[in-house]
Amino acid sequence: MNAAPESRGEALLTSPDRDPIAAIATPHGRGGVGIVRLSGPDLAPFLSGMLRRVLEPRQAHFVSFLDAAGAAIDRGVALYFPAPRSYTGEDVLELHGHGNPLLLDRLVARALELGARLARPGEFTLRAYLNGKLDLAQAEAVADLIDSGSELALRAAQRSLEGEFSEKIRLFETRLTELRVYVEAALDFSDEDIDFLAEGDIAAKLAALQDDLARVCRAAGQGRLLREGMTLVLAGRPNAGKSSLLNALSGRDSAIVADRPGTTRDVLREHIHIDGLPLHIIDTAGLRDSDDPVEQEGVRRARAQIEQADRILLLCDDSAADHGEDESLLEQFPPRIPTTVIRNKIDLTGRPPQLQQTLRGVAVSLSVKSGAGLDLLREHLKSCAGYDPEGDGAFSARRRHLDALDQASQAVQRAIRHAQDGYAELIAEELRLAGESLGEIVGKISSDELLGRIFSEFCIGK
Repeated sequence: MNAAPESRGEALLTSPDRDPIAAIATPHGRGGVGIVRLSGPDLAPFLSGMLRRVLEPRQAHFVSFLDAAGAAIDRGVALYFPAPRSYTGEDVLELHGHGNPLLLDRLVARALELGARLARPGEFTLRAYLNGKLDLAQAEAVADLIDSGSELALRAAQRSLEGEFSEKIRLFETRLTELRVYVEAALDFSDEDIDFLAEGDIAAKLAALQDDLARVCRAAGQGRLLREGMTLVLAGRPNAGKSSLLNALSGRDSAIVADRPGTTRDVLREHIHIDGLPLHIIDTAGLRDSDDPVEQEGVRRARAQIEQADRILLLCDDSAADHGEDESLLEQFPPRIPTTVIRNKIDLTGRPPQLQQTLRGVAVSLSVKSGAGLDLLREHLKSCAGYDPEGDGAFSARRRHLDALDQASQAVQRAIRHAQDGYAELIAEELRLAGESLGEIVGKISSDELLGRIFSEFCIGK
């Protein structure tokens, strides 16, 4: 059953799930400092039981962390954040001690003795969301910030955590509401001899909204690529240089390379970074007709990977006399998936390394053997993923955000068609559906199953 975050939060505040929780908030292993975090509606018993003193809010205190007998488990810094001015919106206590796992486990065990329970993955951030400290998109950005593997992904996560993505979604919701109010007013005065839809220029406003949605969707899509990486499938005829390119990009001999065509029979995967941009490269069997059952299975798997790619890299032998089969392969690829044509082996033809815009898209001329043109390919791939050296524009986004934006965009597109036909009732319904889709991004409409799936991906202690 769906419910607003506020009502879910109120329900959980009076349930056992709102008991005080405790967890180690620093990574596993030994370190100079380790942190144990507690959160709950009332942490007074823990302050008296573990510290035996009163702490000034938001001030660091050097204290002993005590066991039940009053002996020191460790000495370190304690910080107390009373509700509601804390990360979770509840009382929060942080104990900064030495980073020995045994000491940290003893501190957690002491907290459990005093009535806390172990926190579940992401439960601190879940409580922050339930208490209105973060919306759902910001909460997800917390996990993205921790997991960021590049400077660009880090900046995208920071923008989402600071609320830039959520603010754009709320502005869209406001525009949808204003349009819906106007359309429903037109319904109330439908017997008047006035064309309210035309007078209000609803179609033009919907078209402007659609354009703005498309821009945010592109920025969110770039953010997803920075977070999850771009999946590149190397495809082409046998012996075009796919495995050699995989080895060149990964910097190691991942794939067997031989002059005999058809060496690759299965799918090979490599995960690399180009200037911090994550790329998942998949080498596939050469695409050709064959009577060999093993090679047939390799081709089947290759085509399955092509269907799931973010971008296809079609390897062509520039020294081949006939490129008709390459053209045929290009026609067979899914039109929704962008394709880059790579003209390999220019060391044999004398063609200069270059990047060209063609009627079919981008073509990169290079030689995997000599390395000429590989930098052009790397720059091209960064551009495809929305690489921005200044880090502006992208938001940390997930597949569910893109799905919600797409659903909202489709609803607005349907509303535009209804506006052209003058169907005010249908316009109002599509605007309502668009608003609901956008509401799912920030958590205004979220199922408990969705929340469980999102926060289960967090580390314990966050």
